[in-house]
Amino acid sequence: MNVTLIGAGCGAGTLTRDAAEAVESADLVIGAGRLLKEQDGAFETVERVRPGEILEILQRKKPENACVLLSGDTGFYSGTAKLLGLLQENGIGVRVIPGISSLQAFAAKLGRAWQNWRLCSAHGVSCDPVYEVMQGKPVFFLTSGKEGPAALCAALTEAGLGGLSVTVGERFGDPEERLETGTAQAFSKRSFDVLNVMLAEAAPVYPARVHGIPDDEFLRDEAPMTKQEVRAAALSKLALAPDDVCWDIGAGTGSVSVEMALQTRSVWAVEMKPAALETARRNREKFCAWNLHLIEGTAPAALETLPVPDAVFVGGSAGHLKEILEKVLEKAPSARICVAAVSAETLGRALDALSAHGCAAEVTQISAARSRAVGGLHMMTAQNPVWLITGGRK
Repeated sequence: MNVTLIGAGCGAGTLTRDAAEAVESADLVIGAGRLLKEQDGAFETVERVRPGEILEILQRKKPENACVLLSGDTGFYSGTAKLLGLLQENGIGVRVIPGISSLQAFAAKLGRAWQNWRLCSAHGVSCDPVYEVMQGKPVFFLTSGKEGPAALCAALTEAGLGGLSVTVGERFGDPEERLETGTAQAFSKRSFDVLNVMLAEAAPVYPARVHGIPDDEFLRDEAPMTKQEVRAAALSKLALAPDDVCWDIGAGTGSVSVEMALQTRSVWAVEMKPAALETARRNREKFCAWNLHLIEGTAPAALETLPVPDAVFVGGSAGHLKEILEKVLEKAPSARICVAAVSAETLGRALDALSAHGCAAEVTQISAARSRAVGGLHMMTAQNPVWLITGGRK
């Protein structure tokens, strides 16, 4: 038995010569119904797409030459990898003929090179479009079902990127083929054909820098803010990594949230005061922290539906610190935690709560002083001391 896995491209007209010759000489062709309809020949056809079912058909029918049609290109988010391994494990001779991917066809129709695009599949897998567009490059999305253009654009719009330029391509190779460019906000309310791909342009980004953005760069209003020196120390204690999911509880102006967002995959900030939340929203836009999700509510209740965090900063607890830390450790037993305390009472509660859950705690006191001009002199003005209580289960 000889089996050929074929990338069927973007419609019948894009099948390569090698692929067409393989199909013509086959006695059995397997694939999705829409791909089989595009082929003519004396061969038998069987509509199957699952690797296990394809293997079962091949073993039962024992064709001399079989072809399996796969949409697009065999090396671009294709079912080829799983099927190829399965056939080889069962001693079936197999070769692969690549095809033209929807990515190649899309870029060509737009008249653009694609070597600098980010490539992302939302086809049956979880996808965070906000994080992807924040990486400084246009992003090509293979879309599907629940993760179609409208859903992806809705997520972009919710993050403050409703004005981002997006292009959707539908039904490549068909008479109904269509390309359309619009904004994420407009496309979030649209419906599209099930066969589509999407390109989102790169989102505006804040210039990369280490944490510790000066206080006067943040919008303040009346909302409380964790000061630069404390913020820098707290973020260092949390040892943030690029793929971390973070929480900021009692976000205030969002200064800690913003700096977390500029360094990690996503941040979920909880704040109970609407005015402070609006200030945080404005800071999110100013610093292009589009992966910052703002939640109005009081912890711990507001934490219930948030994704599991890797790192948690508690800047305000409204008297519920014990319950907040219990909820954090319930949802994320291995989370790295940093609590900021301005009173000895809060310090004690944080230590007691962490110890009660078997967490090793470390206390650092930050006492900073800033200069101010007095005549021709520089005098130092002390800032309120702050304790940082960091901990987590080993």
